[in-house]
Amino acid sequence: MRIIAGSLKGRKIQGPADDRVRPTSDMVKEALFSMVTHHVDLGVVVDLFTGTGNVGLEALSRGAEKVYFCDASRDSIALTRENIRHCGVTEGVVVLNSDWRRSLERISEKADLIFLDPPYKAGLLEDCISEIDALDLLNADGIIVAEHDNDTVLPESIGGLLQLKTRRYGKKYLTVFAYPEEEE
Repeated sequence: MRIIAGSLKGRKIQGPADDRVRPTSDMVKEALFSMVTHHVDLGVVVDLFTGTGNVGLEALSRGAEKVYFCDASRDSIALTRENIRHCGVTEGVVVLNSDWRRSLERISEKADLIFLDPPYKAGLLEDCISEIDALDLLNADGIIVAEHDNDTVLPESIGGLLQLKTRRYGKKYLTVFAYPEEEE
């Protein structure tokens, strides 16, 4: 794994020691940022279920002002902290070692991008998106991107959020949710 673009381009990121953590591949990560950088400013980013810190570090490299790295696993948080140190990032980093719900409750500002990559078989995506909506954590023009497998079918809307698109990358999918645009 490596940082693809931006100020940290080319930096290698340490991967997990075993297969309990499934890092976002470079191909999917590139697709994710190609998809979002045309739609949102990367001010505040939430990398929920961060695993290695891969996506959050890519966001910082591409100009995000602040990234919340969240994971319940102590091993994942230790690996994320090591990758943050290795990349020499000190500004705009918040690391939260708690479950997804508690992590969302601890975020005190609205996000521009929230990336969700829970364990595929856990069935957490709808609950996460619903909780983000209930806590009013997403900026009006922000987006949520959920990474999932073919077995996960997400509804067209969750709370006040609408599904904008789903794209397939090999065996992985990225589904984008956002609030509907307000009519003037």
